Amino acid sequence: MSSSQIPALNALPGPHSVARTVLDNGLVLLVRENRAAPVVTLQGSLSAGAQDEPANRAGLAAFTAAMLSRGSLHHDYSAFNEAVESVGGNLTFGADTHSTDFSLACLSEDFAGLVAVLADALRQPHFADEHVERVRQQRLVYIQERDQDTSSVASLHFHEMLYGRHHPYGRSTSGYLDTIGALTHNEVVEFHRGFYTPTSAAIVIAGDISAGAAKDLVERYFGDWRGPAPAPAAAAPRFLAVGKRDVVKMPGKVQSDLVIGAPGIARDHPDFYALRVANAILGQFGMMGRLGERVREEQGLAYYAYSGITAERAGGVWMAAAGVNPAHVEQAAASILAEFTALGSELVSPEELADSQAFLTGILPLTLETNDGVANALLGMEWYHLGLDYLQRYYDLIYSVTAEDVLRVAATYLSPERCCTVIAGPSSDGASDNSDN
Repeated sequence: MSSSQIPALNALPGPHSVARTVLDNGLVLLVRENRAAPVVTLQGSLSAGAQDEPANRAGLAAFTAAMLSRGSLHHDYSAFNEAVESVGGNLTFGADTHSTDFSLACLSEDFAGLVAVLADALRQPHFADEHVERVRQQRLVYIQERDQDTSSVASLHFHEMLYGRHHPYGRSTSGYLDTIGALTHNEVVEFHRGFYTPTSAAIVIAGDISAGAAKDLVERYFGDWRGPAPAPAAAAPRFLAVGKRDVVKMPGKVQSDLVIGAPGIARDHPDFYALRVANAILGQFGMMGRLGERVREEQGLAYYAYSGITAERAGGVWMAAAGVNPAHVEQAAASILAEFTALGSELVSPEELADSQAFLTGILPLTLETNDGVANALLGMEWYHLGLDYLQRYYDLIYSVTAEDVLRVAATYLSPERCCTVIAGPSSDGASDNSDN
């Protein structure tokens, strides 16, 4: 990589421009000042997610997060919405496998007031019975719609095949009709009481505010917050299936969706960057890499085709997905597996490697053009313990990946014999049906 391809490293957020503070209660605050416009973004995460819920209450973490905007000690539902909407702000909550996440964006003059609303919602939510039932109905409708979508069904079944519902990586973070239907008001209250804690939490603030003012605000509204120690992270999952294949029948559908892949790695694994480059070559760069070029464009076997990696704290997956005509299911699956084989048996060309590395490094400055992008990047750096100099090191991490590395990780993690396949859609003569689900 020539020096002309590297952006000025001191222009990227890093130790020289990001203030990091750890409050007495363990909450970490990162602040990146940007006076270009009178706006401020806040993003944060708590260590409270699907990993902390029982399997028979799947969706509890996400349900609890959805309740945070339904009223708190000092802001009922109407007052919450009025406080946010009257100033044109945006305040959201959500939950994933390992975390409950929140974000706030507004004009800098309104920031202090909305931080107070955020703190009240996080720390003192009011789980009114009527709103519990409203959220329950909303989530049940969403799940019903999700369960009629071939792409969503294929993805859910794929993860369940690999990990099983007993592990948080194998079940839906949104839950299922039976688990959401069974949730009680008390379970939501207890989840909040037991897992919402500032210890191991992080808040990132980016925009038109000084580090000192941001610290004062966070200490004012979160400094006296106390809670239980966070629960241990989910254990590394045990893979339940290798080389398995299932068909999920969905009568009346006109498209089939495929997910083909295998267990991957955790975010801190040494092979992460090699996998990232290999995945860009396989199904991301340009028109979705080799999969998009060959399976979709050249062979005409798919409406879309791409690959993706998920690397969480304890593990992940490397998979390809495609939407196809039901009559082309077998051809598309065989073509995808052929690309897996090729990536793990033939060295990629210097040009293809360089193009994918340039893609992965070239998109970085674009993601950092907004306060939202900066806050998201810094939160990820803190969450995965990457260090404040991560963005300065990122280019070397990507460009240190060799063609031999790409071949090795593809052969190791994506060999066809260890891959699982899920097909969701109408039954077709060509599909081998192993499931009546």
